[in-house]
Amino acid sequence: MSKIFEEILAKRGVTEEFLRPKYSLEHAKKLPDIEVAVARIKAAIDGGEAVLVYGDYDVDGVTASTIMCEALKLAGVKRVEVMLPDRFIDGYGMSERCLEKAVELRVGLVVTVDCGSNNAEVIQKLAEHKIDTIVTDHHELMSGVPERALAVVNPKRYGEDEADLEKRGLREICGAGVAFMVMQALVLEGMIPQNQEKWYLDLVLIGTICDSMAMNQINRELAYFGLIILQKTKRVGLLELMHVAGVQKIDSEAIGFQIGPRLNAGGRMESAEISLKLLMSKERAEAAMLAEELNRLNGERRTAQRAALEEILVDEKPVIVAAGNWHEGVLGIIAGRLVEKYHRPAFVLGETEGIYKGSGRSFGDFNLADAIKAVNEILIGGGGHAAACGVKLKKEDLGRFTEAVNQYYQSLNLTEQEKYLEVAEDIRVDNLAELDVDLYEEMSVLQPFGQGNTEPIFELLNTKIKFVETLGAEKKHLKFTLEKDGNLFKALVFNAREEWFNLDKDATYNVHINLVLNEWRGRKTVESRLLQIKKSDPGD
Repeated sequence: MSKIFEEILAKRGVTEEFLRPKYSLEHAKKLPDIEVAVARIKAAIDGGEAVLVYGDYDVDGVTASTIMCEALKLAGVKRVEVMLPDRFIDGYGMSERCLEKAVELRVGLVVTVDCGSNNAEVIQKLAEHKIDTIVTDHHELMSGVPERALAVVNPKRYGEDEADLEKRGLREICGAGVAFMVMQALVLEGMIPQNQEKWYLDLVLIGTICDSMAMNQINRELAYFGLIILQKTKRVGLLELMHVAGVQKIDSEAIGFQIGPRLNAGGRMESAEISLKLLMSKERAEAAMLAEELNRLNGERRTAQRAALEEILVDEKPVIVAAGNWHEGVLGIIAGRLVEKYHRPAFVLGETEGIYKGSGRSFGDFNLADAIKAVNEILIGGGGHAAACGVKLKKEDLGRFTEAVNQYYQSLNLTEQEKYLEVAEDIRVDNLAELDVDLYEEMSVLQPFGQGNTEPIFELLNTKIKFVETLGAEKKHLKFTLEKDGNLFKALVFNAREEWFNLDKDATYNVHINLVLNEWRGRKTVESRLLQIKKSDPGD
């Protein structure tokens, strides 16, 4: 092991258990209400009941729906139906259409995935129709546990101060992770043959990365084995999607930037049913057609996103609230872009028939789930996580909402938000020659990367800029040739900040980079991705 990699592992406190985790079925036993859920599924099988799986329209919801549908079929449920909400009709969560569908299909049980914790009213109505509900979810419970739900399998029921470290760790799993652990529980009950569940870990990995979950020990275990499964997947939908996306190397970057956006494009632009059909497809020709459709929708998403970003005008308030007639499917992405650009939390809302619906994105100590609770009386609906949420309000309440969310932000007296945006290096490197292919391949044991297990970051002090090249049709990307002590190194940055286009070539800079592997005609070389560049101080 190289000295550089040893230092990275030591600084991060990486253990052997984290580097090479062991697969376990045991975490499933710690989920709340899991025994009740398994018993009710068994009763549905014994009674010949039909079951409706109700999911969500994002990547986590679609992967979770696929896992749950196939788990119930493998366990022996006679008839499994599935319904995903329409972003534009239903919004997030269980809608009246869920109730109507369950009654129409004459199911005895509804199993939610990636939603349901905050839908007590619909669950109550289902109960009145003698339809039981099992909630499987990972979102914060805004008003406690839905009373009429038979089981609420949601690790967020455990507090942040939960004494049991395993239970506390479960709080960070995604909706697909919860669905998978329900499947594991069915394995433990002997209802599904052991080891068959492992072939669904590729979907758990995709859900985990695309829902930006923290890569704690439990998620590391799921993701580590998920990557192994994805790299040898036989799922024709994923194979065709990776083909149209041009995926050459299957890793966390391919999931985050190529696979995930295309799976999300269905629910964002048209219907998540396209993505669900792709993942559940058994026919190569059908999968190829669906993958092409998602690729097309992803192109439309990019166009709509670019147009909206060009329209938005930002004021000086600490929380950005932007509202307009933008495509509802891209609001969350735009909010994320505003956070990146302005270093402030952002809500982006789209208006339909006097109602604003939209998404919020945040960072650091400004928790959006808490913010929604604080302004709840203004909202028609809302929910989410610390860093991402959805909201719905009347058009005439936009001003009140903007004022209230900014007042709440100011009441917190947050003084250290900027520190969360600083790029922190894993190690400072003096000799560019040490950043080679061997080091890159050595670091690959940390894959898959994610929050809390990011790609290693290197700091280079007193670096010169030799050349700068603009790239892309819109000239928004830059390729730097960096020079340090006579050694040259390439650094690429996409959607570069405005100030990076006119850097002083006579100055020296401190730069932060990730390593990137290039392969061309069998030859491997290492370049880098530029994360941050600042003028050197005299004392550096």
